[in-house]
Amino acid sequence: MKDLSFLENSSAGSHWLRVGIDHHHGVAIPLFSIHSEKSSGIGEYTDLPLLIDWCASIGFDVIQLLPLNDTEQGISPYSAVSAFALNPIFIGLHDLPHVHEQPILKEELKALPKFSYTQHIDYSKVREQKERFIRNYYAIFGKNIVKSKAFEQFCKSAQYWLRDYAVFKILKSRHHWISWEIWPEGENKPSPELIETIVREEEEEYHLICFVQFLCDQQMKAARDYALQHKISIMGDIPILINRDSADVWMHRDLFDLSFSAGAPPDMFTDLGQNWGYPIYQWDVIAKQNYQWWTERLQWASRYYQIYRLDHIVGFFRIWATPLGLTGKDGSFIPKEENTWIDQGQKIMLMMLNAADMLPIGEDLGVVSPAVKTCLSALGICGTRVMRWERRWNEDRSFISPMEYAADSLTTVSTHDTETLQQWWRNCPAEAQAFAETKGWSYQSSLSREYHREILWDSHHSNSLFHINFLQEYLALIPGLSWSDPDDERINTPGTVNEKNWCYRLRPSLEDLNQLNALNRILKELVL
Repeated sequence: MKDLSFLENSSAGSHWLRVGIDHHHGVAIPLFSIHSEKSSGIGEYTDLPLLIDWCASIGFDVIQLLPLNDTEQGISPYSAVSAFALNPIFIGLHDLPHVHEQPILKEELKALPKFSYTQHIDYSKVREQKERFIRNYYAIFGKNIVKSKAFEQFCKSAQYWLRDYAVFKILKSRHHWISWEIWPEGENKPSPELIETIVREEEEEYHLICFVQFLCDQQMKAARDYALQHKISIMGDIPILINRDSADVWMHRDLFDLSFSAGAPPDMFTDLGQNWGYPIYQWDVIAKQNYQWWTERLQWASRYYQIYRLDHIVGFFRIWATPLGLTGKDGSFIPKEENTWIDQGQKIMLMMLNAADMLPIGEDLGVVSPAVKTCLSALGICGTRVMRWERRWNEDRSFISPMEYAADSLTTVSTHDTETLQQWWRNCPAEAQAFAETKGWSYQSSLSREYHREILWDSHHSNSLFHINFLQEYLALIPGLSWSDPDDERINTPGTVNEKNWCYRLRPSLEDLNQLNALNRILKELVL
């Protein structure tokens, strides 16, 4: 291996030493997509140990998850109502303390696993069933648990966000989930008096919301501890932006510029650009507050993760901002002065590196200036290399060999927003043919399992230090482990309202996965 001492000596050096300056192989999966015999219609925090067992058995040492924050009535993990709170829909009901001591609850549990047998996740049904169960569970056991020392310590450690979040949830429910921006005067602008009044008036509901977050925290920390015991790192995902209709924006209005929406400029894929609908940050205000909100956000995430994907990392240097009501083509970069971008981004990156004991890996896809990439590399922050996009675009458009990738990078064959390998090969024949020529293959219109396996082998033997692919890319190697229609293996299609978005469920259960000897033998060979 080439001399990698530059990583140890970088600003991220202590994080690299903690994770290990070595090759790391892993699997990416949305938590909602896995299921076990105990799952109640969706992947759960308590399912993670089975996935950890599987990874340990084949030599993987990283599990990458999509964001786990509370999305309330929504389903996109990138549209959370809190930058801190975990999603209650992922609570493992079968593993709640004392749950099997109550005949009524035991009977209820018997009916819930059936919701895991559908091909796609039915969020509304799962959420309804789980909310009812947790309320019944709280009525029986909650009052004793909220008196425990563990619950008291949790509330104390979460005091900088938990109370505001709980009050926001209460008010959202009271106003039938409409945006805080059209709540009555006095409630759309929070004050210490309002917070105290709601806590006092809705004491039972307030304690229930805190109790649910305590359960999420306990289960996710248990999964983290189990992973560390098996020498596996959990890699989280920190979205750059937060939902406009969130507890954080409602409570910390001064940190956000609500007159703009973040997005992306027009490009080869869209003439109108993109408008994501999320507010941009007022970094000058955040800096004057010593980046407190961001520091607290990262410190809380470090309770669960050792590594994190830093979403749209170039947006910390400059963000495409569109005035409200307009399309992405009407936007512009903020800050406007290009000579300030690197300075702003570098300060924010250093803050993040100092805030928490997690190694960031940047999602630096799309149009990113060489200066940003140089800055990130100097700090010791990895970028991301999607093999199908790594080409000499300004020269002959040839594919770059994975052995030429920088060591401080993550190699992957797809992302949650892209087509799977099988889909890409089928839907983009010109690109697939060019790739086949690079490999010296005779082009075929469908991707054979032999070629698919070799692409995965290349991804695990690139010069990058991280090699992580989505689980369905591995399942495609064995007949019968994927859904019959390759389109059903896609997680999300950006810019579309699609009934399949964020509803992907793995075909095999986690118990099945641990018994798939043929697949597991192949995967062990991929990382040798």
